[in-house]
Amino acid sequence: MHHDELPHEVILAIQRVLELPESGQDADPLDVLSNDFNSVDILNGFFPDEASLAHIASVQARLIENQRELQREIDALQAELKQNQDPTRMHHIQEMISDLFGQMSRIREKATESEAVVRNITKDIQVLDLAKRNLILSMTTLKRLQMLVNALTQLEDYVKEKKYADVAQTLAAVKQISAFFKPYTSVQRISQVWKHIQELQGDIRTHIDHDFDALQVVMLHPSKPIKPSVIADACSVVDVLGADVRAQIIERYVAIELKEYRRIFRTSDEAGQLDNISRRFAWFRRLLQTHEVEQGRVFPSDWKVGWYLLAKFSEITRDDLAALLSKAGASLTVKTLLDNLQLTAEFESSMVKKWATPFQEILNATATPHSAAPKTIASAFEPHMGVFVDAQDKALADMLAPHRNRRGVKSARPSLDVEHDIPDDDNKAVIVLPSSTELFYFYGQSLEQCAKLSTGKPLFNLSTLHKKWLRIYAEDVLIVGLKRQVYLTPPSQVRKSTESRFEVGELQQSSLVINTADYCQTTALELEEKIRSKINEEFKEKVSLQAERDQFLSVISAAIVVQLREFEAACEPAFMAMSRSSWATLKQVSGQSAYIVDLISAIEQVAESVKPLVEQKKYLRNFLDKACSLILAKFTNSLVKSRPLKEIGAEQLLIDLQAVKACLLKMPGESLTTTTYTRGLTKSTTQLETLLKVIVTPVDPPEGFILNYTLLIRDASFSNFQKILDLKGTPKAEQNNLLDSFLTITSTNDDLEGTSFLSSLDMDPAGAQLSSNLSSPGGSRVSLPLSGAGATSESSIFASLTSPGTSGPSTGASVADGRPGDQRQVFSDFRRFVSFGLRRDTQPPVQ
Repeated sequence: MHHDELPHEVILAIQRVLELPESGQDADPLDVLSNDFNSVDILNGFFPDEASLAHIASVQARLIENQRELQREIDALQAELKQNQDPTRMHHIQEMISDLFGQMSRIREKATESEAVVRNITKDIQVLDLAKRNLILSMTTLKRLQMLVNALTQLEDYVKEKKYADVAQTLAAVKQISAFFKPYTSVQRISQVWKHIQELQGDIRTHIDHDFDALQVVMLHPSKPIKPSVIADACSVVDVLGADVRAQIIERYVAIELKEYRRIFRTSDEAGQLDNISRRFAWFRRLLQTHEVEQGRVFPSDWKVGWYLLAKFSEITRDDLAALLSKAGASLTVKTLLDNLQLTAEFESSMVKKWATPFQEILNATATPHSAAPKTIASAFEPHMGVFVDAQDKALADMLAPHRNRRGVKSARPSLDVEHDIPDDDNKAVIVLPSSTELFYFYGQSLEQCAKLSTGKPLFNLSTLHKKWLRIYAEDVLIVGLKRQVYLTPPSQVRKSTESRFEVGELQQSSLVINTADYCQTTALELEEKIRSKINEEFKEKVSLQAERDQFLSVISAAIVVQLREFEAACEPAFMAMSRSSWATLKQVSGQSAYIVDLISAIEQVAESVKPLVEQKKYLRNFLDKACSLILAKFTNSLVKSRPLKEIGAEQLLIDLQAVKACLLKMPGESLTTTTYTRGLTKSTTQLETLLKVIVTPVDPPEGFILNYTLLIRDASFSNFQKILDLKGTPKAEQNNLLDSFLTITSTNDDLEGTSFLSSLDMDPAGAQLSSNLSSPGGSRVSLPLSGAGATSESSIFASLTSPGTSGPSTGASVADGRPGDQRQVFSDFRRFVSFGLRRDTQPPVQ
């Protein structure tokens, strides 16, 4: 029978109502209401085995008793529910609620009546309080009005007698008292007093203007003196009148003081030309000295009249200089620009030192609220600082001209500016190119000079110029000297077949380039920080030399490639001898092969030549890591090219490989050897050892050979197994039988992978150029990993053997083995699948 499932919330509610116990060790499983209730589990609980069926009567009796108890509980609950739903009882409850609402309404009415009674009682008291407050306010107002009238009378007398000291005190009191009557100006009497105050302030202003005019007359005609104390007291009155009056007084005084300056230093006269800028500053210094000794003493110190004189002088001078510089145009020379800018900077610095306040802060303090932001005198030169930047550009071009290799100039080899000899006791090596230190010294000088003159847009333009010449230095001085080695034919093809030694000069030049590029990229970071510390805030985020630092890292990468090519050239004769060896005819295993002695000697010579030349260990580690990868890759290439190997030949190569491994382990030395390097080298040589161990195993019996292959290589790749057979030189007839057996055995072994390190082994590596795969000098944002020799992917050594010059799949090459983790494929392509089927069909039946 179908039953709809109850919601979980309903089940929980029923359990709470019925007070059913929670599930536990002593709980009855029949008491738990749940959607997961299973009658079979309950029955299994009552009858766990066949013997328990004998107690079925007792279980049934217990269940019947439980049923009766539940029925009694249900009857009791139904009776209680019937009693609670009695209509008479509900009617009684409703009547009680109605009575409660009635009582609340009566209480609210009584509270309203009480509030009205209290209001009537306190009504008279409130009227009396209001009358008292009005009376006090009226008395206070009349008293203050009397004080104001008396003060105005005194103020009129003081103004007539020009007692400015008393006028200042009285006027301040009048303004303070009159502020109280501002809300009452609608009253006629108050309005008359307020109007009289304004008229009286106008009279005071007229008297003060007349006295300040008299002060200006004294400045021009000393025969009519005026007491300084009068003007000093008048200044106190001006402070009471307000800041706008004070600003007008100072502005009039400054205008009269600088009137003569405008007349003498007109831009159309000789005195106002650029070559007479020092006379402008000398004239102002004399004016400032006279002001401070004579007229300026009458002004209060907090008026800072000297600041106003300086600000107005700066405004006039800046406008004149801007006009003169624009008029000069192309005829403006760097010397004229820098000399005048230096004089201006010295003048501004002297003013800053005099008042111990930044020049811009002085200008801001004297500016009017609604005027534009004031500028310094030196700001007039900023639009013309391009002349200075252009001069720096030309100076840098002249300085680096002897060291640059311009494109289009034919030369056998671009030469750097010094020889980099191997250091000894008598001859100390040059670590970096002197031209690089000269370049950054020039940068420092020009930066300091520009920062003294301007820290705005001109300094930013100078930093852009510095970036330009850093790129030129990297390209035309450093990288050009390496391009022939990096991009042209590999050294193994440039040198004659009889030349086996590497060129020490190439290693010296490339090491010098590495040291210089590292110095440049490190110093470029310091230069960037220094520029940011001096330049204005608006340009800080725009200053960055990261691209130029990356370019120097690219130079380092290219120089390491040069060293690797020399390393490859030194080892090439030994590997050629290895690839030409006839391993198949070898009858017995001896010690190390003859080519191993030459190979180890070449490795040690190049490594020992490079170590003392490169300063930074991280670049030495990078070179040694890649050199190790190169040796192992070349060894693998030569091993493949020298097939067939046979068992004896593979045993001999195992001995040779151990000698190479021991040499590579010692190559970095104690100070440069890292755990990563050792681990990577061991991992890579282990792959080669595994390959040779499989080749050493005899093919007879086939099952043992295939079992050894699966245990060592651990893959079921058809093409990888065929590579082993090709390396061993197994005849084609035997290969077919072995391949059939391999497919039969591996098809039932699901523990084998579909690929291994053999999947990337190229069986035709004749055209492969190894060093070209080790680094890319032209990449942007080049990183130089410092990992160990084999710290790349598992098959990195074999992956580097891919020949870019071949067309079509190589002999025995893996076509579709996939990557580790892909689905295993027994047949790597359709052609091998068909050939396998044909071989199976044409084979005679097994008797």
